Amino acid sequence: MHSKTAMITLFSAASFFAFGQAAWAAGEDTTSPPEKTKTSTECKDGKVWDKDKKECADAKKSGLDDDILFKAARELAYAGQYENSLKVLDAVKDQNSARILNYRGYSNRKAGRMELGMSFYKRALQADENYILARSYMGQALLEQGKVEEAKAQLIEIRDRGGENSWAYRALLESLGGVRHY
Repeated sequence: MHSKTAMITLFSAASFFAFGQAAWAAGEDTTSPPEKTKTSTECKDGKVWDKDKKECADAKKSGLDDDILFKAARELAYAGQYENSLKVLDAVKDQNSARILNYRGYSNRKAGRMELGMSFYKRALQADENYILARSYMGQALLEQGKVEEAKAQLIEIRDRGGENSWAYRALLESLGGVRHY
């Protein structure tokens, strides 16, 4: 009986690990915007809320880890504070991470710097060609530029990379009018 329990436990752990890796490769797939915190409601000029110090801290001097800084930058981007988002992204140690490059693309595109945004999406995909969130945002940017066929190609890439049931896929599909064109 013990060996059966051990096998079930091992299988469960392996399944959890595999799912976690797939979700990571998919690009922090989420169906909802980040929750607003004091980072986006009180902090200004690229500062982030430091929960331990209970104050807005300069992102570059805060000593906060990359995950916290990424979440803060994402929150700021979703709040329409694109320049603040970029300032926080500047403080991240791993500047070549696909997720960081992707949000540099998103913030620049939303701030009106389309070509710069596109260059960051391309760099994100060079860092991780399976980063489907970058493909979704790039597809949306392509649509904004009237490049419908190229946006459809990104939708197909997301599908072919196992992302058909993801938010990234659904968001781009909706931007294309909700109809699969392949």
